[in-house]
Amino acid sequence: MSTAIISHFDCRRHKMTDGHPEDPARIDAVSDRLIASGLEYSLDHFDAKPVNKADLLRVHDSLYLAELEEMLPSEGLVNVDADTQMCPNTLKAAVRSAGAGVQAVDLVYGSDHKAVFCNVRPPGHHAERAKAGGFCFYNNIAVAAAYALEKLSLERVAIVDFDVHHGNGTEDIFRDNDQVMFCSAFQHPLFPYSDISTPNPLHIKAPLKAGAGSQEFRNAVEEYWLPALREFKPQLLFISAGFDAHRDDDMAEMNLEDSDYSWVTGQLVDLSHELNCEGIVSMLEGGYVPDALGRSVVAHVRSLAGL
Repeated sequence: MSTAIISHFDCRRHKMTDGHPEDPARIDAVSDRLIASGLEYSLDHFDAKPVNKADLLRVHDSLYLAELEEMLPSEGLVNVDADTQMCPNTLKAAVRSAGAGVQAVDLVYGSDHKAVFCNVRPPGHHAERAKAGGFCFYNNIAVAAAYALEKLSLERVAIVDFDVHHGNGTEDIFRDNDQVMFCSAFQHPLFPYSDISTPNPLHIKAPLKAGAGSQEFRNAVEEYWLPALREFKPQLLFISAGFDAHRDDDMAEMNLEDSDYSWVTGQLVDLSHELNCEGIVSMLEGGYVPDALGRSVVAHVRSLAGL
């Protein structure tokens, strides 16, 4: 069984204000580190296909999609929120980013690829059903999960999110869905200042305090995520892979190490084998210091590939 990586040059074309942390260089930081590690040559590479509108409409309102298209500037930038802007190429990047997740599902089910990592941007997990923000426009992981449920007639999928920020968009989209388990560990309080209650029992939240490190994170995974996932028995596992909880990333105040991303990925790979999952689709979310991001992705992908 092989592991694939999906990316596209268009993901580099979305550009916000100078010095913005969600920068095109993030894609290159990942690619460069994969090459330097030698791992690049063990992966099968695919260009991301653009997402179909029908796939977006499973998780986003049609009026919202139309508003994004109307907001798209012909030149310069327009503000979506205080930290998020659109440039003329933003949606060209976003359709590739969302399309990569759909393509990854097809690879898992239509070939011998049991794990796929999508090196794409803009990220997606803050995009709600009818609201952009937090650097996100389309909710990439939600698009992929909803596609898998409908097109493959699956009954249960799970999304695991270890970005330092809570995936409020993913929670919003699947708030009342009993086919999707959503497990998240995140610094709290921190943007987007989500409610940490769980009205949907399938949303497993593990809020962590500023300064939390390896032990607190691993305890949360073992105490909250793994038992819930074993009971739910997902048929396909998705990962919102954000690396901004790394100790070298100044976006927040958590202290994870490269090895924590290897460990949590290994736990999820072992669980997917235990539960006879079809495979794992992982999508890049946060991670804003190039060196730490590149190293963390290498640790993550190496574990995905079982190397």
